[in-house]
Order: sequence, then C-alpha cells, then structure tokens
Amino acid sequence: MGKRKKKRKASGWRRIAAIAGIAAVVLLAVLSTVGGWFVHHPPAWIAEKRAAWPKFVTAPLLWAGNPVADVTDGLGLTGHDTVYEYDEEAPSGSVFFAGEPRRTGVPAPSDIRVLRRGEFAIGWSDSLRHPVWCAYHVAKEPKHDDGQRPGFTVDRSVPASPKPGDYTKSGYDRGHMVPNHAIISRYGEAARRLTFMMTNIAPQSPALNRGIWREMERRIADLWTARYGEIWVVVGCIPSRDGEKLSGTSVDLPSSFYQLVVAQEGMDIRMLAVEFPQTVPWDAWAARYILTVDELEERTGMDFNPDLPDFIQRPIEAERPSRLWPVRFRDILSQIFLRFS
Repeated sequence: MGKRKKKRKASGWRRIAAIAGIAAVVLLAVLSTVGGWFVHHPPAWIAEKRAAWPKFVTAPLLWAGNPVADVTDGLGLTGHDTVYEYDEEAPSGSVFFAGEPRRTGVPAPSDIRVLRRGEFAIGWSDSLRHPVWCAYHVAKEPKHDDGQRPGFTVDRSVPASPKPGDYTKSGYDRGHMVPNHAIISRYGEAARRLTFMMTNIAPQSPALNRGIWREMERRIADLWTARYGEIWVVVGCIPSRDGEKLSGTSVDLPSSFYQLVVAQEGMDIRMLAVEFPQTVPWDAWAARYILTVDELEERTGMDFNPDLPDFIQRPIEAERPSRLWPVRFRDILSQIFLRFS
C-alpha cells in the first residue's frame, strides 16, 4: 500500500514537472515572438514604449527579443533590408562607392581635408585632431593572416596628429576608424600599418570599441563579404556637442560614431547605416542603432553618396531597414560567437 502511494506521489510530481516544463517552453516561445516583434520597431518607438510601459513588461521583451531577432534576422527569416535596383555596375576596387563624402554643414567642421592611403581615405580635421570620416572597401576574399599587431605611430605628415601616449590613462581606447582586420586580411602588412597611424584613430569608450563596433567590423569583413561580395564602408564620428576634450589634450571627444555600409549584388544596391553613442553599454545590440541614411546625413552634416543619381539616392537613403544583413546559413554560428569573442 505504501509503495503504491509513493508511486502515485512520484507520478504526480512528474506530471507537475512536465506541465511546468511545457508551460515554460510556451511562455519562452511567446516571449521570444512578441519580443522579436517589439525590437524590430524603430529606436524612437522602442524608447517611447520603454518610457510609457512598466519595466517588468519591456525588460523581458528586450531580453528575449534581441538575441532571438539576431538569429532569425541572420537567417533572413525576420526583418527587412533596404535594397533598390540600380542599372550601373559596381565600382569594383574603388575606395568610394558613389563619390567622396562632402560636407553640407554643421556639425561637420569646415577644415576637413582628405588623406589618401591607397586602400582607404581619411577625412581629417586639424581642429578636432581626429577623422570626421574614413572610407574603405573590402574585397570578397581574404588573402592574408592577421599576424602580430604593430604599435600605434604618429603621422609625421600631419602636424596636428596626436601621439599614442595622449590616450594613455584617459579612460578611452585608441579606436580604429578604418579597421586593422579588414585591411590586413585583404591588402597586407604595409596597408595595415597605415591603419595604426594616429590620424586613423579617435577616442572610443572601451564598451563601444571592444563591443558592437568590433562586432560590426567583423560582420563586414568576415560574414557579409562572404555572402554579398565586395563591400564599401564609410565610418566616422560626430564631434562633441559641448566641446569636451580627451583628458589633458586638445583632441575632441566625439559624442557618437557611425558606420555606413553598401554592397551591390548584380544590379541591386543594399545599404545600411548605424550610429552608436559614446555611452553605449557593453551588452548593446547593433541592430537597435539602425537609422536611415537621411537621418545620418542630417546628424553629421555630410552627404555620403554625392554621385548617386537622385532617382536611387532619394528612396534608398529615406528607407530604414529593420535588421542587420543576413549571413550565409553556414555562418550563423560564427555570427552568434561574435557576441562572446
């Protein structure tokens, strides 16, 4: 009799555990689905809802929605890209996709001059003492290993170039604008050394430089080139709004940084822009910082595609994609591991 009661009791607990497990799976599935819907909205909409709704509602939606959306977007199952047909062939091998970026007004400074570095170009400002923009292109196939990183060097051709030691103990990283990895892997050691000159550097918070900024660089160089072929990139920073400087120097401390990425498959142009504030947290998700190219141009005082005809420039720069570009199915695990590498 006692054994039967024990068996019934054990069986009852197993049923409760099974029901609880199923309920947890269903709850997680619902939370992930609703969370994915939530995070695909524009940043302003999400910020509005976070302010209006209780934290116990929005926090779980973001917690579940961001990682799930990152995977489903990477597989191309959710979200959408900004893609338009264009009847001109891609400018293969060119640093610029549609012309050199041009200043249109503030906050871009009036003293931008172009430093040409072969495989990339720098829109340098003597008054800010860091780049306003940098442009580079990434060939589809890597040809070189990364090897050992060189040290940072002063740019002797630019009198206003900071010294590497100006950043020491400042609380900010020497943030590459044109990335070391993309350049060394495609163009070799001589080109890579140019990226370590201080004219290619701007002060970045460690959370940004070692977090989603690096993640975007790796997506571009390792994952997106594998799927879309040659890619053109313009990166840069928006100057401090209140004149803040890197501690003990006259180097401007940027308020935010941006990346504008373009690919062309056949006659289809694909375009994506992100802007990251200097204060971005370590655990930020890059897709939450997507904006339209029109918005980016307004915030920077720049025209990034001046040679692109109006009939394609207007619609592609006005539309906001809702995801980072998908990757090949075989690369989805590499995308996930970027969060932990």
